[in-house]
Amino acid sequence: MLFISHWRVPAGNRNAVIERFAKTGGQPPQGVTTLGRWHEVANGTGFAVSEANDASAMARWALEWTDLMEMDVHPALNDEQLGAVLAGLQRK
Repeated sequence: MLFISHWRVPAGNRNAVIERFAKTGGQPPQGVTTLGRWHEVANGTGFAVSEANDASAMARWALEWTDLMEMDVHPALNDEQLGAVLAGLQRK
């Protein structure tokens, strides 16, 4: 399953987030593969695309960071997956 994660770092937590990221590299727990991560540095926001077979692994990763930043994690589909859903709707 694919997931898109968005985050926002409150200004008061910036240094703590930098410190934790420097220590951990922001690596996900076992069961989650990061496909890409992008940061908008000036306002402390960003997003990542990840893959996991178990949503609880994504929950673990989010909970490792939500003490310092706000996070939203949503399931996502790639073009091929969405295409199959749309094709199924057209057959109805």
